[in-house]
Formats: sequence, structure tokens, C-alpha cells
Amino acid sequence: MRRKLGSGAKWEDIVGYSRIVQVGNIIEIAGTTAAKDGQVLFPGDAYNQTKFILELFEEKLKAFDSSLKDIVRTRVYVTHIKDWEKVGKAHGEFFALIKPASTLLEVSALVDPQMLVEIEATAIIDRV
Repeated sequence: MRRKLGSGAKWEDIVGYSRIVQVGNIIEIAGTTAAKDGQVLFPGDAYNQTKFILELFEEKLKAFDSSLKDIVRTRVYVTHIKDWEKVGKAHGEFFALIKPASTLLEVSALVDPQMLVEIEATAIIDRV
């Protein structure tokens, strides 16, 4: 069984992807940034961009009868490695007790120069 959830972003149809896909007990969350209605939120603020993204994950996982507790892996992309502590602080506020495997990488750019952080995640539901 495959379940999909989109965010309504125009890029989903243009590029051909879903924001979240569940196959069996595995949920994959596509790279997500702090944007709403085509506008980047919290320009220049990596901490609040990270918080927004993780709050969005928390909200969207509910549609799959899941939660942040099911996340086993995060991949965090930043455009400035100097922001790692701000991003890490926000990540820790959500995952301090969950402690998923995580990678943080610097990338040369995201789709919009005001986007400082993009995060993707994998969740596994281990209850029947």
C-alpha cells in the first residue's frame, strides 16, 4: 500500500514528487524548507526556519497516525555551516529524547537564497 500527501507547492506537480510517502510501515518526508504560500519564512534566521520545518513534520505525520517519535533518520542541509549550532539547537528541542540518526551537511545553495535550511526525514512505524 502506498499513501501520499502533498503540500500544495507548485513544484510537486512540476517536478513530480509528494511531500510525504508511506509504503508499509515506512514514511519518507521529502526535503522541506520554511516556506508558505510561496514566501520564505524567517529570512536570515536558521533557528526559526528549522523550528518551522520540524513543527510542520510534527503536524503532517499526524495524517499517517505517526509522530516525531517514529522518525529514525533526519538529513539536514544548510547553506552556511556556521549556522550548525542554531540548527542543532532547534533540532535538539524536538529530538533530544528521540535521538534519530542524523546528518548535517553544507550545500552551496537551496532553491531560494533566503532558504538557509532544508530537512528530510525517514520514519518507521513499529506498532501494528
